[in-house]
Amino acid sequence: MERRFDRAAEDVGNIVKLEHVNVRVADQRLATLFYVAGLGFTRDPFIMVSTNNMWINMGGSQFHLPTGSPDVVRGVSGLVVPDRKSLLDRLAKVKGQLDGTKFSYAEHNDYVEATCPWGNRFRLHEPDRESFGPIVLGLPYVMFDVPEGAADGIARFYREVFATHVDVREDGEGRKAWVQSGSKQYLIFRETDQPLPAYDQHHIQLYIADFSKPYRRLGELGIITIDTLEHEYRFNDIVDIETRKVLFTVEHEVRSMRHPLYGRPLINRNPAQTNTDYHPGHDPLPHTMGWA
Repeated sequence: MERRFDRAAEDVGNIVKLEHVNVRVADQRLATLFYVAGLGFTRDPFIMVSTNNMWINMGGSQFHLPTGSPDVVRGVSGLVVPDRKSLLDRLAKVKGQLDGTKFSYAEHNDYVEATCPWGNRFRLHEPDRESFGPIVLGLPYVMFDVPEGAADGIARFYREVFATHVDVREDGEGRKAWVQSGSKQYLIFRETDQPLPAYDQHHIQLYIADFSKPYRRLGELGIITIDTLEHEYRFNDIVDIETRKVLFTVEHEVRSMRHPLYGRPLINRNPAQTNTDYHPGHDPLPHTMGWA
């Protein structure tokens, strides 16, 4: 039989989903202006609906934004949005209300770069099947800045501890470790010679299929930090497998696929809908495209 497909290209690895990024924000109103009115995402209507936390839906992933001393990811979050022009129009509308903060945005050839009121950076891309698969709205990657020489050790850590697909390669931005974290989702670790800010309390959350083997390996390495929930554990340090030297620090919230929130459907609104230009049946926004 003639071989028609590269079946290995369909493998995901043990990490099946990059579900959320958690950063504290100082002001829920400013966060609403940026994430909802500006970026066009959706506040989750069911969970965290008071004034001390906000969950923001974008496709099948989220940002979690509890109130507190602001956190800043040491890198950049990559997002896909359906329409570049509409995004720019929304950002222009909130610009005046975000004066006096770190908010900014700028156009580049391949993306729009936006900075939140507290300094978190985002690259907003339009849908591109080759780069992001069927994602129309979502979180395809988080790219962290890491010290020079760390990429290979980080790649080995994820490959051996989490049994996921990892690739180390160099491009115009430098040497990077690409860690597959779901279908067309990645954690990217980009080497830099610039000094890194001290780590604060932001975290990422991953769902994994084989929950117990990484747990045992993390325990052998002595880096589990939270071990109190049936469906979840956490660790902070990515280490050299041989020497246990810390290569990079970011808290990982690791959940099993039996976690009650796994596969929870997320509501995504169509930000183009208004009361003065309303189109019946167009309130929801599909976050993936078909393969046909």
